[in-house]
Amino acid sequence: MGHKKDNDTLRSKRHLERLKWETAKELGLEDDLADAGDELTVREAGKIGGNMVRKMIKAGEKALEEEGDRKARLNIKDAKTD
Repeated sequence: MGHKKDNDTLRSKRHLERLKWETAKELGLEDDLADAGDELTVREAGKIGGNMVRKMIKAGEKALEEEGDRKARLNIKDAKTD
């Protein structure tokens, strides 16, 4: 059990790291992130973090919408067979 949990944790960390770099690139902060390492200004870190959160919220909303659409299609199929 612990092994799967460890893999999920690592996968999540890699995903967040990828999202951080993607967001920094979109904001023009990629060079600052690469040069600074762990020494970003509070403003730069806030920009990256805030935009990451926005992206995650949009992705979650999209996933919920797709799930709702999928369930609606299944309900329509079930109604037709009744």
